[in-house]
Amino acid sequence: MQYSIIIPVYNRPQEMEELLQSLSLQTENNFEVVVVEDGSKDTALSQVEKYRSEINIHYVTKPNTGRSDTRNVGIANAKGEYFLFFDSDCILPSEYIATLNKRLREHYVDCFGGPDNALDTFTSTQKAVNYAMTSFLTTGGIRGSRSVRMEKFNPRSFNMGFSRAVYEKVGGFKDMLGEDIDLSIRIHAAGFSTALLQDVYVYHKRRLSLKRFYRQVFNFGKGRVILYKLYPHSLKIVHCLPAMFVTGEIGLIALSIFHSLYWLIPAGVYISALFIDALCRTRSIAIAGKSIITSLIQLNGYGLGFWSAFWDKIIMKRPLEQGAALTKMYNK
Repeated sequence: MQYSIIIPVYNRPQEMEELLQSLSLQTENNFEVVVVEDGSKDTALSQVEKYRSEINIHYVTKPNTGRSDTRNVGIANAKGEYFLFFDSDCILPSEYIATLNKRLREHYVDCFGGPDNALDTFTSTQKAVNYAMTSFLTTGGIRGSRSVRMEKFNPRSFNMGFSRAVYEKVGGFKDMLGEDIDLSIRIHAAGFSTALLQDVYVYHKRRLSLKRFYRQVFNFGKGRVILYKLYPHSLKIVHCLPAMFVTGEIGLIALSIFHSLYWLIPAGVYISALFIDALCRTRSIAIAGKSIITSLIQLNGYGLGFWSAFWDKIIMKRPLEQGAALTKMYNK
């Protein structure tokens, strides 16, 4: 089966260098690569040219219209039977395609998603962000954790694939927050088979400052409320936990100020659990310490984004962001 690997990129040439290098090292090469430049000023053209002799690459440029339209343009320029999507800050292990070939031969699915891991060469902050985004204690395992998950896995577009038949029936990505989960919901509703392929993973570099990480998870929280408006059945308890965390956090702080410091004990227990879990996973005291910070950013950012959108879209009934406003939000 021929894959079309679709990579949207916006002002990230160094990331493309690493991703294309990892694609050039694949042990099996039944794929083409479609790089779609989303109106970048700092383009990845030189990186694409560097690897043209090693990889079958198509390079497409377009005005800046956001990641959903960019992925759809990639699909329109793809020739494969099965589309694979990666973020530009991902790195693939050399056996990624070989493992995917094996899994789909053993048990074909119309759509799959895989988890993300961290390389040893990542910075301590990147590893701490990876912990916050993958730990059961912070996300309930819904992003592909090996732990017991609190919700059915929905593929995410940093590591996702689906067949051309899926696209022809369901269509592509919508211009919205939570666009990959929206697509996963539509694929499932159309009767196609989906699966988490645990060993088809990527290394997700996430070149984020803590400030940008907060903005990202804030938008994730907003996106969950938008998905609720479109698909009320999609909202589960696990999606509300960060919002409940923020509410409980404020309550505990207020009680500790006006009643007794003993009300901070639950917070101390949870933070200790985060540290111990992160230490067991990373084997580093420094990363475990940073993981407390990134986990609190993840929970508070997502929770505040959830409450912000709940007030804006559910209580005040304001329309969803689209077009230029959404593209500006993506590019922050």
